[in-house]
Amino acid sequence: MTPPVGETGSAHSPAHAAHDSAGHGHEESYQPVLVGTVRDELDQILERYPTKMAALLPALWLLQNARGWVSEYSMAEVAQALDLTPAYVKGVVTFYTMYHQHPVGRYFVQVCTTSPCMACGAEDTVAALLRHTGCGELGTTSADGKFTVIEVECLGACGFATPVMINEEFVESVTPDKVPTILAQLR
Repeated sequence: MTPPVGETGSAHSPAHAAHDSAGHGHEESYQPVLVGTVRDELDQILERYPTKMAALLPALWLLQNARGWVSEYSMAEVAQALDLTPAYVKGVVTFYTMYHQHPVGRYFVQVCTTSPCMACGAEDTVAALLRHTGCGELGTTSADGKFTVIEVECLGACGFATPVMINEEFVESVTPDKVPTILAQLR
């Protein structure tokens, strides 16, 4: 496979499933992710499902945890491994917001901004997160590659406004004044 311009070939460990600023923007050979121990994990996943297609979501999650995001070539790699078309896999990846279609920071910060949370100050919490992470704008990654902040629709915790998800950790009742302490625990 020849990657599109901007496709990086480096795989990341789950602890560093992050933005690859060194390789992003340069044309390089795509390095498959579903090899070695990652392929062994995929094979174990496949044993638990009646068809390969049924294992698509966990296979994509496995790939994203290993690489940090799901690129066009990663989608093709998963499609080949599961005997699916790349178009089918892309349809799934673009439907679910849990799959990153571009490199993101080591800490992926999702802030609930639905009506109840907005009424409780979510907008100010978002502004504080953008300021203290250095992201500046929603969806961009901080210069150090550590943070990406996005808004999401309902984290299902309206009684704990403003809820925030940092990677897979749920943090409730986040206010602008709590943001520096929360972020300090991550650095």
